[in-house]
Amino acid sequence: MDYVWWMGTLILVCMLAYLAFGALSGSFAAKASSGFARNLRHDMFCQLQKFSFSNIDKFKTSSIITRLTTDVMNVQNAYQTIILIAVKAPIMLIFAMTAIFTINTRLALIFLGIAPLMLIGLYLIFRYAQPVFTRMFTKIDRMNNVVQENVRGIRIVKSYVREEHETEKFTSVSNSIRNDSVKAERALNFNGPIMMSSIYTAMLLISWIGAKLVVNKKMTTGQLTIMFTYTMQILLSLMMVSMIIVMLVISRASAARIAEILEEEPDIRNPEAPIQEVKDGSIDFENVSFSYSKDKEKCCLIDIDLHIRSGETVGIIGGTGSGKSSLVQLIPRLYDVTSGRIKVGGVDVRNYDLNVIRDNVTMVLQKNVLFSGTIRENLCWGNAEATDEEMRQACEIAQADSFIRSFPEGYDTYIEQDGTNVSGGQKQRLCIARAILKKPKILILDDSTSAVDTKTDAQIQKGFTELVPGMTKLIIAQRISSVENADRIIVIDKGRISGIGTHQELLAGNDIYREVYESQKRGGEE
Repeated sequence: MDYVWWMGTLILVCMLAYLAFGALSGSFAAKASSGFARNLRHDMFCQLQKFSFSNIDKFKTSSIITRLTTDVMNVQNAYQTIILIAVKAPIMLIFAMTAIFTINTRLALIFLGIAPLMLIGLYLIFRYAQPVFTRMFTKIDRMNNVVQENVRGIRIVKSYVREEHETEKFTSVSNSIRNDSVKAERALNFNGPIMMSSIYTAMLLISWIGAKLVVNKKMTTGQLTIMFTYTMQILLSLMMVSMIIVMLVISRASAARIAEILEEEPDIRNPEAPIQEVKDGSIDFENVSFSYSKDKEKCCLIDIDLHIRSGETVGIIGGTGSGKSSLVQLIPRLYDVTSGRIKVGGVDVRNYDLNVIRDNVTMVLQKNVLFSGTIRENLCWGNAEATDEEMRQACEIAQADSFIRSFPEGYDTYIEQDGTNVSGGQKQRLCIARAILKKPKILILDDSTSAVDTKTDAQIQKGFTELVPGMTKLIIAQRISSVENADRIIVIDKGRISGIGTHQELLAGNDIYREVYESQKRGGEE
């Protein structure tokens, strides 16, 4: 009984230690996996901030969101599971196998014979399930895209009574994900039966051969009993290992998608010794051609040769798809030229520090974006240190101050995400004010007054001329009235410059400009 008490106490101590270490390992695993997921999201998000427009074009918004959420969660769960049992399972397996070989080598060889069959089964499961999970995550991207489009365009959906169509579209992609999920999970469910059948086959063989050994007095009943105990430990260890394999199958597809973001090389980078100052707002295009696909045979801008003086106001007119937006997006290096070069302040834009050139070249894009927060907070994107007086002056130039003051809370009025609680014209004027607050050397308005009336548009242009005279201004517009008072007007047609001159010069010498002017004048008279 002394021996029983001693061993019983030792077992109790071991079990309490097992409990304590199990609790600690669970806590540490949760912290480690959560920290890992946080770092992974942080690195992915920081990598996204380095992407140029061409890099962002490569990944859909819905896909990026899925990778930052669902895929990271899959990897986090796999990581937590692995660090919980990756040490425990192999150690249990090694000790149990060692003990079995110590007791009876002949019986231990049974496991060595069954192990290859188990590995083959796991490999077949892995090979079948992996492509299905990869396909399923791609479909999740598509589903998120459907949801995103529907929520953002819910007003259009309702106005066109397309709720049923959108529901069918969502149901279709959702069912497709369900079918792939069922296929993958059905394959993974074979993992348990393969493990169990292998181990219980081993137990049956041990029982049969062990019983003969006991009868022939080559083995004791106690040794046979302990063989079963160690067999169960081996079963538990193998189940843990199979769990790791299952988690790896699920997370491998997610890990590959995450790696695509992290390994994507930004197309536009800082030079080795970047220039930190832009001297003035002059712009020079020297034989510039540009293609989004980098294919010189498919250029949307061809042999652009253009010189704009600092402080000059230049209008840009052209048909849809003529290359107007592509032209101005090359100036702050949102894209890089395919051939030729662009100089700002007499220096090739590729020699500037990216932050410096973009701080000095501010764009108000066709798609105006306001962020959730107050009007004041949105204006501070242009200048975080701007005073109330500076904000008011910028808003007066952009013809936004009057409607802001009409709101009960004025500049502290809350703007919903994407500015859904203000009109299109108000949104455009707020974006123009935000750009003016930045006080850049070059201001580009890419058709950013299309939603305001002609009177307000004229007042904005007058404000530019009188209140920010030293700033180089490039104004892309569809209306002749928006650019007719510019110092010069550029007419672009099919990626080439068709004409440059003042309003009167182009009326006299450019057929495209005259045709646009006459059609708009005729429409106005009617």
